[in-house]
Amino acid sequence: MTRYALVTGASSGIGLAIAEALARRGRHLILVARHRDMLESIAIEFTQRFGVEVLFRACDLGEPLRLSGFLLELEDGERQIDLLVNCAGIGNSGPFLAQEWAQEQDLLDLNVLAMTRLCHTVGNLMAVQGGGQILNVASIMGFQPGPWMSTYAASKAFVLHFSEGLREELKKTGVKVSVLCPGPTHTSFFRAAQLNADNFINDTTLTAEEVALYTVRALDKNKAIIIPGWRNRFITGLPRVTGRWLTRKIWSSIIKSRLSA
Repeated sequence: MTRYALVTGASSGIGLAIAEALARRGRHLILVARHRDMLESIAIEFTQRFGVEVLFRACDLGEPLRLSGFLLELEDGERQIDLLVNCAGIGNSGPFLAQEWAQEQDLLDLNVLAMTRLCHTVGNLMAVQGGGQILNVASIMGFQPGPWMSTYAASKAFVLHFSEGLREELKKTGVKVSVLCPGPTHTSFFRAAQLNADNFINDTTLTAEEVALYTVRALDKNKAIIIPGWRNRFITGLPRVTGRWLTRKIWSSIIKSRLSA
């Protein structure tokens, strides 16, 4: 039976780069994102370049009804998924009380609820088939509070801790769970989150392709927490040295100074 890697958020950024890295290895793919035209173009390109089967599903996973429909398709379908990459996510920035609640809820629906529901549905399918692998995408922001990006940072802390807990729970089922915590990366994230990318990106910043290559190699080794780049690994360890009260002050100053005008 043909096995597939299911990648969400696969139309751009790290999700697209991971999908390409997997296709280079001969992995058959199911790609999920909101934009059908982009997915169709990617599917055609990967099929021609790498000779793999690429299926796609245009779906806004942040919409509960659409997510439910997609999950039913997975449960009723005959395609076997042995790798789930939960990369779909959004960010925002600015004072929490000034945000429109609808935007905050959209972030939580996608970053937290959709990711968790996908793990539940696909995790059960994997357990029945005797194993598989789940990769959830968090952020280095999940290791510390993030004033001026409080909801985003908290959502990524959820992804981080949920993934670590799930890893222990699923060991005996044969399902492996890892969590990717990238730092600033050359993607469109900053523009979408209303941050000044020039203040985060420099010559040492990793590209999405570099993050993806590091990630798939770490998955081969079944690493629990994947943090590409030594600077990012250094940052995630700072709260243990500075203390949480100072960490809050530092990140508040850093993020507030980088908000888009």
